[in-house]
Amino acid sequence: MPPVAVHFNGGVNLPDSATVLRALAERVPQGLRRLPDGETGGRAQWIGYQYPRLLATPGLQQADGPCDADSDSGDSYTGGPSVRLADGVDPSAIQWPDLGYAAEYEKSYATFAALRDEGVIPAGVRMQAEYPTPTAVGTLFHPRDKDRIGPSYARALLADLDRLLARVPHHDVAVQWDAAVETVMADQDPALLEPMASRLAALMDHLPADVPVGLHLCYGDFEHRHMIEPKSLATQVALTNAVTAHAARPPAWISFTVPQDRDDEAYFSPLTDLENHPATELYLSIVPYHPDRQREGTIDAQVALIDRYLPEGGRPWGICTECGMARADREDVPRLIELHREILAKYSAGE
Repeated sequence: MPPVAVHFNGGVNLPDSATVLRALAERVPQGLRRLPDGETGGRAQWIGYQYPRLLATPGLQQADGPCDADSDSGDSYTGGPSVRLADGVDPSAIQWPDLGYAAEYEKSYATFAALRDEGVIPAGVRMQAEYPTPTAVGTLFHPRDKDRIGPSYARALLADLDRLLARVPHHDVAVQWDAAVETVMADQDPALLEPMASRLAALMDHLPADVPVGLHLCYGDFEHRHMIEPKSLATQVALTNAVTAHAARPPAWISFTVPQDRDDEAYFSPLTDLENHPATELYLSIVPYHPDRQREGTIDAQVALIDRYLPEGGRPWGICTECGMARADREDVPRLIELHREILAKYSAGE
């Protein structure tokens, strides 16, 4: 079965949410289920958007050195600047500032609704809000204090999400948890897969039943380089299966990482083990960031392999880029958006 839908993983390197929403809706008129606001401005830095807020939080201060890996933490996604508890501070007494997400998405929703009223955005398409997981933001906490700060921050992040859902109609919104850190940790240490799945399931279950919630499983995208290189889809498939088993409801969608140079059976064959619910939309990132560097015929081979190895005799699936388009050069973004339309049109037409 050819791809039938498109998914956008969040970031789009365009000036503002109005430009993003209009560009996506007008350039990709078919296969739309949800539209992100592009995570423009400070949110383009993903968890970096939270760092200034952490530094401004009374009781937290910048750590003296980089956040080096802690062998007891089980977390190897470290090495950047970090914050720690100031001396004598009780972590339970931290008063978190406005984390910013709900306020940004509330503004974007007003733009989304106006563009829908103009007929730019089709009826039935939802606005997609993206949140980093508490585990991801926890990589900004120094390992010595991570377990003491993390639970309080997680409650603050969920409270921000609750504020958003109190301010926008549930029938117009969907939420994506960006699970790069969980995916990498589960890949590096299979013993962490179940704990990571349990955390992700709990985040999904926090959402009310009338708000679709999906997961973005990826390996990072700093200058289009992964934190580690995935050997195959095996970890993503296993994590999807485990999350679905733990959660009260299946994910509304899952997006999988496919590096643009992988068109071999070894990478795609783990799809045969996928057990997730038929209601879960599947998206595979076969839209390449650098199409001019991709071998001719690669996407043809990827499509054929996905169809071969997806279970249930070939289920519907869709396409995306690996990690959104926040870090693409701005002049390349229109072409990347167009690629979604072209790939969907080509294979839907049976070419």
